[in-house]
Amino acid sequence: MAAVIVCFSLNGNTAYAAEEISSALGADTLRIEPKKNYPEKGFAKFLVGGGDVVAKRRPPLEPYSIDLSKYDRVIIAGPVWASCFAPPIGTFIEENREALADKRISCVYCSAGGDTAKAVKRLKDALGKESFEAELFLIDPKTRPSEANSAAIKEFINKLS
Repeated sequence: MAAVIVCFSLNGNTAYAAEEISSALGADTLRIEPKKNYPEKGFAKFLVGGGDVVAKRRPPLEPYSIDLSKYDRVIIAGPVWASCFAPPIGTFIEENREALADKRISCVYCSAGGDTAKAVKRLKDALGKESFEAELFLIDPKTRPSEANSAAIKEFINKLS
């Protein structure tokens, strides 16, 4: 089954997880980037990113090229911001809604430890999906490696293998 991981990563945690999963599954990876970068640290990181979530802004993305018709499975990977998916993920969904409609969808969420349940529900709602093929929740897998994260990544890969 052909798979692609659509990844937005601000501090490298989601990119780390996406690389691990891509390598194990032989999946392609599409790294999406907003045209205007988000602050990476400090109060501005939370103010700007959280503000975009609350205002439901969809930032323009750097040009990317993907033919989603080549894939049966799409894994959406990103950080949790203000109990939601990051705005660049929302932009990608809006730009590719029709092409995503018939795909098997999984999600990978990275956070600093907050609850991801609301973020998953919001992603399902945005995609019009009742459920996902698989879900993975990690606590800062690159900056705070742990056995729990490693085990969760392996379990996720096994579900999709």
